[in-house]
Amino acid sequence: MNKRILISKANISDNKLLLQVNEPISGLIPTEQILVDSKQFSFVYLMENQEGYTYIDIPEPIWPLLKETLTRQIAVWIHFDEEELELTNFNEELVDIINNIRGNSNYGEEMVAKVEGIF
Repeated sequence: MNKRILISKANISDNKLLLQVNEPISGLIPTEQILVDSKQFSFVYLMENQEGYTYIDIPEPIWPLLKETLTRQIAVWIHFDEEELELTNFNEELVDIINNIRGNSNYGEEMVAKVEGIF
């Protein structure tokens, strides 16, 4: 069964971006893929476990911190209570998806404008 986990807040600490979630992340495995939800204006990092996929939903208010991770080349981690898990290949995938979105009306004019405005 697929599920979505929304990033509730984020901060940079100890030279890494910590994406805070409100539910357990144990057993999740990074797939090193980022999707786009152009209706919700969100980047979605794909993870999996034995039950299916989990979509880590990173909404627009978090994007300025994503830009900083690209500029500083720091790792991105998901965090719940005492659990932390690195979202491997995040920056490389984000650069690829941003480059694909720029000027590409297939994502919708508003999504393109938002991405171009921040990144």
